[in-house]
Amino acid sequence: MTESTPVGTASDEPAGEDLKRLAEMHGVSTEYWDYHGNRAAPSRATLVAVLAALGVAAATDAQIEASLADAELAPWKRILPPTVVRRQGWEAPVALHIPHGAQVTVRVELESGGSVELEQAEDWERPREVDGVLTGRASFRVPGDLPLGWHTLVAEIEAVEDRPATTATAALAMTPDRLDLPASLGERGWGVMAQLYSARSADSWGIGDADDLTELASFLGDEGADFLLINPLHAAEPSGRMTPSPYLPVTRRFVNPIYIRPEAIPEMTRLSGPRRSLIQWSLEELAATNRTVDPIDRDSIWQLKRDALEVVFSAGRSRSRRRDFERFRAEAGEGLERFALWCALTEKHGEMAGWPEALKDPSSAVVADEARALTDRIDFYAWLQWIVDEQLARAQEQAKASGMALGIMDDLAVGVHARGADVWSEPEAFAPGIEVGAPPDMYNQLGQNWSQPPWSPVYLAETAFQPLRDMVRTVLRHAGALRVDHIIGLFRLWWIPKGMGAASGAYVRYDHEAMVGVVLLEAHRAGAVIIGEDLGTVEPWARDYLAGRGVLGTSVLWFEKQGDGWPLQPQDYRRLALSTVNTHDLPPTAGYLADEHVALRERLGLLADPVEQVRAEASMERDRMIERLREHRLLGADPSEREIVEALHRYIARTPSALIGVALVDCVGERRTQNQPGTDQEYPNWRIPLADSSGEPVLIEDLPGNTRSASLFQAIRQEMGQRRTPRD
Repeated sequence: MTESTPVGTASDEPAGEDLKRLAEMHGVSTEYWDYHGNRAAPSRATLVAVLAALGVAAATDAQIEASLADAELAPWKRILPPTVVRRQGWEAPVALHIPHGAQVTVRVELESGGSVELEQAEDWERPREVDGVLTGRASFRVPGDLPLGWHTLVAEIEAVEDRPATTATAALAMTPDRLDLPASLGERGWGVMAQLYSARSADSWGIGDADDLTELASFLGDEGADFLLINPLHAAEPSGRMTPSPYLPVTRRFVNPIYIRPEAIPEMTRLSGPRRSLIQWSLEELAATNRTVDPIDRDSIWQLKRDALEVVFSAGRSRSRRRDFERFRAEAGEGLERFALWCALTEKHGEMAGWPEALKDPSSAVVADEARALTDRIDFYAWLQWIVDEQLARAQEQAKASGMALGIMDDLAVGVHARGADVWSEPEAFAPGIEVGAPPDMYNQLGQNWSQPPWSPVYLAETAFQPLRDMVRTVLRHAGALRVDHIIGLFRLWWIPKGMGAASGAYVRYDHEAMVGVVLLEAHRAGAVIIGEDLGTVEPWARDYLAGRGVLGTSVLWFEKQGDGWPLQPQDYRRLALSTVNTHDLPPTAGYLADEHVALRERLGLLADPVEQVRAEASMERDRMIERLREHRLLGADPSEREIVEALHRYIARTPSALIGVALVDCVGERRTQNQPGTDQEYPNWRIPLADSSGEPVLIEDLPGNTRSASLFQAIRQEMGQRRTPRD
């Protein structure tokens, strides 16, 4: 190991000890281990910028001294913490800060009604002088047998001397200690991972949609699969250029209506012949693209599909359908109304960066005037969310009806677009002047900047984690499982001050006990399983913590290595994990075996090490894997590409992992990468339609007769000893 060395491109001046202490007090890590195994430290400039985003002044020695004093007294200046999160089954105290000598009683008002008085616990903390008042600390036991849910802590403080009686409240979340796998899954299960936009049928509008999702899930369920993991369906820009990446949405709470199948909307029956023809003409214009392997053009697709949806919307709704729509809007609440308003404003004024300043404040009178003028457009965008919600509900219903134990497994992106609906609707929820990314690693040696603003940990606590609660609850409406991308973001995120390089960041810690607890509470209420994408630099204790809470990890065969660099033996994989051969950020297995991950990065100038060295490392990795497969008698002397792909999947099926995932691209022999990290316009990320090893398009209707997928599914079933046989 080496000594601490600053990293970054903005300024390499090291931070002083007082600045480091201040940073640590606010959850900013002042050192970390880089991917070479060396100790690294953020520069002074980085720490000052990150603290500023947290509302902490630290540009001068005087500011640092004052901020240190403020941080020491901050907990003593409020009676109760803003939010208290506890685990069911664990008794834990909550501390109050009250005038010294005052009498106080504390109770919990339960979410379901009624209340529970709390007992006081011993607390020997000495009183402190706070703003001229001698303030003491009192602790009360929060019993572990409180029901799961969101409750309210109420503290009533009697008058003392010249100070009147006071009542303080705080949110109290009682969360599950751990989630258990559903009994319907049995000991283990397997499923398929697909990019929904790429999985098209003959009737698609040039892009996979909710109807395709329904058909694909039904087919896979008949094949014995227990889940279908899809890319995030989060909403993108409603007009203009649509960001291709599903991991850079304008909101994580609502869905991209490009996934609607217009013909499946009940109101289609209300259309006259000529108006129905308008929709048919739009469909015919796009239908031919289903049979090409050209990159998917979301902008053209959405323009035609939106025009068709406008026609259906204008047809009106029956009395019962109007009532259903109104109920949906009422349940979604203010969040949906603000999102629909943002869509209408974007449609009228273009990208948010070009809006008049008055429109950038959602609470301004100008915005209120615009909302009144745009009522019809707000209704339209709210209606789109209702329609896509109905179609996704049907997909989950059919997935479960086909025999899937979990059904649809949704994916949750790590953040949102800096100029999107979430940031406009609730700007105070995000840290200003900061973008999220990742420090350099083996596959991204310059680091990554995902151009996403992080949530403010201070705001989350002050609002009882409402943004997190609303988001997870909505995403889990029609899913049996949720993959949380970069789940370590519930523990810490790599904050990059704007204007600095991706390597010039610092880790900012979040209250992981609260964040994970909130996610588990919503998952428990939805009856869902949580899978955390925990690849990359993750401390072992974090993985152990998540496993202890019943959260599955993620294991990718190419990343699972022994200490000597050889592939991890199957029996050494984690039990609580979703194990796969590859991931969407790597080429499909056929392409990986051909070193496409090296060739593509070389063409795009993304390699920090000499290409010869990277090729040699890839060759050694592949040779060792082949040798491991032969050791387990999964390969012969001269295997074909298809035999190697199946052997790799048999290998992971022999692990004890609770879930085994098979990429749809591997089922059909696709070789092209879906996404190359570190690129934007240089590569057609997130726009590659499904194709086979010959470069021919593969539609959902083609899958039942696809010999390669049938053989791979059979191999998985054999290795896992699956008793349920595929349906005819």
